[in-house]
Formats: sequence, C-alpha cells, structure tokens
Amino acid sequence: MKEKILTLLFIGISVFAFGQNKTLGKLPNIEVKTPSGKTINMAELNNDGNPIVISFWALWCHPCMKELTTISEVYDDWVEETGVKLYAVSIDDARSSARVMPTANGKGWDFEILLDPNGDFKRAMNVGPIPHTFVVNGKGEIVWEHTSFTEGSELDLIDVIRKVKNGEKITE
Repeated sequence: MKEKILTLLFIGISVFAFGQNKTLGKLPNIEVKTPSGKTINMAELNNDGNPIVISFWALWCHPCMKELTTISEVYDDWVEETGVKLYAVSIDDARSSARVMPTANGKGWDFEILLDPNGDFKRAMNVGPIPHTFVVNGKGEIVWEHTSFTEGSELDLIDVIRKVKNGEKITE
C-alpha cells in the first residue's frame, strides 16, 4: 500500500512538473552600464509584461555579429507582433568597449546595447560560449536559453518569443 501511494505521488508530481513551463530563475541583481554611462540593474528590467531577449556578444565574436545582424533585419516586425525588447550585452573589456556603439550603429542595430566590461552579469548568468541568448517572460523569469548561432536560429527564437507572449508552454 505504501509503495502504491509513493508511486501515485511520484506520478502526480511528474505530471505537474512536466506540464509547467520551466524557469531558469530570475535575472540577477547585477548592474551594467549603457554606452552613455547610465547604470541599469538587470533584476529590475521590465517590458510591461512582454518578452525580453538578452543576448551576450562581443566585437570579436563573428557568430554573435551574424546573429544580431540577422535579428536586426526582422526586429521591427518582432516588436510590432510581440512587444519584445532585446538587450544586446557586450562583454568586451574596457579597452575595446569604446568601439561597441560605433559597431552597433554601423550595423543599424535598433535594440538596446549594454556593457558588461568586468563580466559580472556574464558570470551571474553562467554564460560560457557566446553568443548566449536568454528569453525572459513578463514576470521576469528566465524561461529559455540558447548558445551559438546558425542560419535559421532566429526562427527558433521568434517561435519562443511568440509562445512566451501568448503564455504557451515552451518545449525543447
């Protein structure tokens, strides 16, 4: 009898757990800077309940540049459809961070650029290889992450953004 109860309890917990969207935690209480020097606390990011994308990149990272340029080409459509806001977080050090905005402007990137020259935010988010992209839901919960970039990856990203916007389950 005890085994049956434990089995039923396990099945119930499993059904509940797998029926829910996974969350990877909340954004950490870490400060980063805008290129103009304003400090932003990442734990306080908010987009009026709409999805947020955080993409870690660097000037020397060719896949990062390709990913952000590809997203830039469709970003206005994504914003119109889902209200998403993208934050491109440069992990370039203080010596090269002066080149971040000229590069972003030259590529026509319309999303928010943030600077993490000491890597504090990068470490808090457990970012290893870049590009490393996160999707945050309207409650500030990290619900999806992805590393690397290949042609077509932006289609997976917009699919996740749409699901988050509509409150749908994200499956991997």
